[in-house]
Amino acid sequence: METSELTEESPMRSSFTVDDLDIEMLPLIYDILRSVEKDPHDTTQKAKESQDTSHKILELQKKLDSARAQIKRLPGIEYSKEEQLQKLETLRKQLRLKRELLLKYRNMCTFEVPKI
Repeated sequence: METSELTEESPMRSSFTVDDLDIEMLPLIYDILRSVEKDPHDTTQKAKESQDTSHKILELQKKLDSARAQIKRLPGIEYSKEEQLQKLETLRKQLRLKRELLLKYRNMCTFEVPKI
């Protein structure tokens, strides 16, 4: 399955981003709901449908476990919301100060050094 392939190749990457997450679960959930809604009249067909549904539920469980593992590898996930907001505010202050410095240096008078 593609989940195991993604999990194996991702540790080789230097940084893991949200775009790298493989958490597409809606089609699997939809299949499970559709198979539960079916009402087969034949008992052998009921057993087969039940087995298929159980298999799909196990696939969903594996997908959820994989998603949890991937989310734990995201950078910054170990910080609380308050810590993230504080870090964001610090970075904004740094950006503002650097912009002010750039403007200050840009508007500074240039000095010409006399040639000897």
